[in-house]
Amino acid sequence: MISESADSNNKTPSNMSVSLPPGTPRAHRRAFFLRAAVATLLAQSGPWALAQVPAAPPPAILATAINRAGRFRALSQRIAKAYCQMHLNVDPSDARQVLETARRLVRSGFDDLAKSPWHIDIASQLAEIRTLFEGLDALLVMPPTREAVAAASAQADKMLAAANSATETFEKLFKTASGALVNTAGRQRYLSQRLAKNYFLLAAGMDGKAVREQMVADAAAFKQGMASLAAASVTNAAIRGELLMGEQQWIFFSAALDRAPDMRGLRAVATASERLLEVMNNLTVQYETAVQ
Repeated sequence: MISESADSNNKTPSNMSVSLPPGTPRAHRRAFFLRAAVATLLAQSGPWALAQVPAAPPPAILATAINRAGRFRALSQRIAKAYCQMHLNVDPSDARQVLETARRLVRSGFDDLAKSPWHIDIASQLAEIRTLFEGLDALLVMPPTREAVAAASAQADKMLAAANSATETFEKLFKTASGALVNTAGRQRYLSQRLAKNYFLLAAGMDGKAVREQMVADAAAFKQGMASLAAASVTNAAIRGELLMGEQQWIFFSAALDRAPDMRGLRAVATASERLLEVMNNLTVQYETAVQ
């Protein structure tokens, strides 16, 4: 249930879980609830709502599904990262462009996945991701205050968890270990974005201990993921090239994360996180193609 104690007359969709920051102006509340109502209609009438149980999808469709569902994880964190970057007033026009691009990619991802019929269990997972995204999207109508950023980050984490569950479901359908390579490469994307988001949250004075612990764990997971991909039997010249570039970009990104969160440090993390994301996305596409 969306909680909005300041105005009990607002009716909210029962399947959404979003919390508005206290003190949200009435105009922003109304815009939020309008988006939330539209989101519920979209989720309930989405293209996969009546999906029938198909035959086992071919590897090409499953590899693409792992990539697209997995990309939702990174995009959730990228949106929250850009929103927090706007709050910190770090190149806000660039951050707004990143945020809008990420929102468009989420919607195009849903369109791509809707091209194939899915088992009702998978259809339900995709509908949940869409509902959570629309909840996140509705929050973005508000100015990026500290409270709004905290709410958006929490909602983005819910979307990430749902997208991760769907990605793992697609991976299991792949039947071979090759699907795990697409998932692992795709996971590197969201680790890079969550690291940058958390760096910005720390700069904004939010959740110090928990955020720092997650950053340490994510950095270790990223390095382990790169080692796992480098040791995989599925490889070619393009994959090796992207892996090498990824290792190089990680060095720059890691160094940026070690900087003090002053304006130069914040800009370094913003730039390096986008560059690393681009390389990891290219790598994921290479694996998607190679395992088909």
